Amino acid sequence: MRDPNFERTVILLCQRDEDGAVGMVINRPHEITVGDVAGAAKVAPPRHEEEVTWWGGPVSPGTCFVLWRGRAEVGEGWTIGDEIAVSPALERLERLVQIGRHFHLVLGYSGWGEQQLESEIERGSWLYTEADPSIVFDTPIEERYDRALGLLGLTASTVWMQPIDE
Repeated sequence: MRDPNFERTVILLCQRDEDGAVGMVINRPHEITVGDVAGAAKVAPPRHEEEVTWWGGPVSPGTCFVLWRGRAEVGEGWTIGDEIAVSPALERLERLVQIGRHFHLVLGYSGWGEQQLESEIERGSWLYTEADPSIVFDTPIEERYDRALGLLGLTASTVWMQPIDE
């Protein structure tokens, strides 16, 4: 894929259906902190306010998603697997801050139109594996790419990708 937005990225796929797909990059830090977002949303600062947010993708960079270990409520967002919850709801952010629960914030997202992701997977632009909560929540951001490849029995040196500048 000749898109620098997605070079060496790990995408958490939240929704995939006949209309397209929505996901977010989970291995690129953003310069904006959790405290910055909480302040802009007029939410009390969380105890991990100095933690950086993640850059989720090039679509709607002003959109914020909350990720936490657990399950999203029906109609609130997505539950991926059994342990990964994602919500765009400000109310969820407020509740997590109130109860002192750790969460991550992702700014922007990645989106694909009808059959676009399927076509890119067929061309070999993406590799796919089940979501692993330990990569999302326990693995340092700079190690997630290698850990995700490891789930497929691969390493970065065994995966050939066409250089972006060709």
